[in-house]
Amino acid sequence: MIEKGFAKTACLSILSAAMGIVGIFTVVAGQDRDFRDPEFTEKNQLIRPKNYREWIFVSSGLGMSYTQTTPTDGHRPSFDNVFVEPSAYRTFLRTGRWPDKTIFVLEVRSSSSHGSINLAGSFQDALVGVEAEVKDESRFPEKWAYFSFDENGRLKDTATALPKESCFSCHHTNGAVENTFTQFYPTLHPVAISKGTLNPGYKPDTSQK
Repeated sequence: MIEKGFAKTACLSILSAAMGIVGIFTVVAGQDRDFRDPEFTEKNQLIRPKNYREWIFVSSGLGMSYTQTTPTDGHRPSFDNVFVEPSAYRTFLRTGRWPDKTIFVLEVRSSSSHGSINLAGSFQDALVGVEAEVKDESRFPEKWAYFSFDENGRLKDTATALPKESCFSCHHTNGAVENTFTQFYPTLHPVAISKGTLNPGYKPDTSQK
């Protein structure tokens, strides 16, 4: 009787542990689901993600410009910080492609060079703007859309997709993978190369090699 009671207790303990593990995976899966889907209003406006700084940081640029404009005197370059939703990042590592519902957030911050004990170089300072890039194949005819939450120096909670010629055209023409600039993401670009997912028309710049 003692052995049977012990065996029953052991089985219940194993079952409880198994259910606990399943519960953990369910919670994690639910969190990924909550993370993953971009949220839109009834008017098809993207809701600004509040927790994007908990996402995967993929790269930062300083003073980057896609035109030949010359900065004005006294202008300090801005930092561009790029974050991507975690489950999309994991899918890209496996496949070299961005899954549907991928969302990137671009955080723009001003730069400073003198502050506290710093006497050289630059560090990030005030928040200047927040932008987003979303892949939603059922919502947008071109699959990808771009959003800016900046309005007269303040951040909006929602944003309407920018006109196609504003960002889409440049990304579509120059993106290394789909409509994304993975050529500027040093930890992700090699993944695309190894998976063979670079756009056929993409031509890397070898002038600085």
